[in-house]
Amino acid sequence: MKVTKRIMSYFSIKVFFIGLSLFTAITFDLGAETKYPSKPIKLIVPYPPGGAADISARFIAQGMSLGLGQSIIIDNRPGANGMIGTDLVAKSVPDGYTLLFTASGPIVVNPVLYKKVPYDSQKDFIPVCLGTSYQYALVVPYASPIKSISDLIEIAKQKPGALSYGSTGVGGGGHLAGELLALMTGVEMTHVPYKGAAPALSDLLANQLSFTFEPIVTAVPMIKANKLRGFAVSGIKRSKAITNLATLDELGYSGFNVTQFQGLLAPAGTDPEIIKKLNTEMVKVLKSPQAIQRLVEEGGNEIIASTPAEFVLRIQSDLNQYTKLITDAHIHAE
Repeated sequence: MKVTKRIMSYFSIKVFFIGLSLFTAITFDLGAETKYPSKPIKLIVPYPPGGAADISARFIAQGMSLGLGQSIIIDNRPGANGMIGTDLVAKSVPDGYTLLFTASGPIVVNPVLYKKVPYDSQKDFIPVCLGTSYQYALVVPYASPIKSISDLIEIAKQKPGALSYGSTGVGGGGHLAGELLALMTGVEMTHVPYKGAAPALSDLLANQLSFTFEPIVTAVPMIKANKLRGFAVSGIKRSKAITNLATLDELGYSGFNVTQFQGLLAPAGTDPEIIKKLNTEMVKVLKSPQAIQRLVEEGGNEIIASTPAEFVLRIQSDLNQYTKLITDAHIHAE
């Protein structure tokens, strides 16, 4: 009888410790699961390396990785006007380890421009943070006979289609700004799409184009070097990078506003606590002195550092704006 009790006691103790071990292991695993991030994060940039969004993404990712305690790996997935990389994130597991850093195009232009887009920009993503916004400068070659925006519009009225302007492609910010100007003034101008900003700028400097809406980051150095002449900027507020250029709205083109954003998004279904943590860390980076120097003074951006809710509103507003513009201007993707 005593032997039996000892055996039962032995097994009871053993079962107790086994149960304790299992409980500890489960508790440890649950703790590990709730600790985010516990491994490197992949940040998809749907453009080639070296572009404006890629440069901003790398700067922001470097700063966020310090705060999060994990590396953030940039994964460039260009193609189809940014749709390839964007769709990859839309269909990723919503665990916070695959994120999207993109400019406006894939989110607020492509859904309007193309008949078929493989993702729903409002349903398949959770906006994390609208990081920056940038605008364009309306510029002509410095030696151009066009000395003002009034000259440009007058020539366009007298010679429909004679003035040409370049952009990074159909639906690019420079193209949309040109189409909006044409709609507001009732003139006809010839759009020349390029495969990037560099060849368009090169042809403008060589007087092969009449004008462009050039991103502020490349326009300002050229204006200061007397290689380009700037007439106005495309946003509703003057650019801090070149405050002497008025907005088109100030010059009488009421409501003219074409800007591009750069922001961070996560797949729909991502834990709200992860979204909150990512937003906190990104805002922290964007408000640093290094960000002012790199993104504003050198990059020509305006820092926004929004909340997720504010980013949602910006996306909705831009979708409405570009739906109207693309419809009114009869823009079609090639």
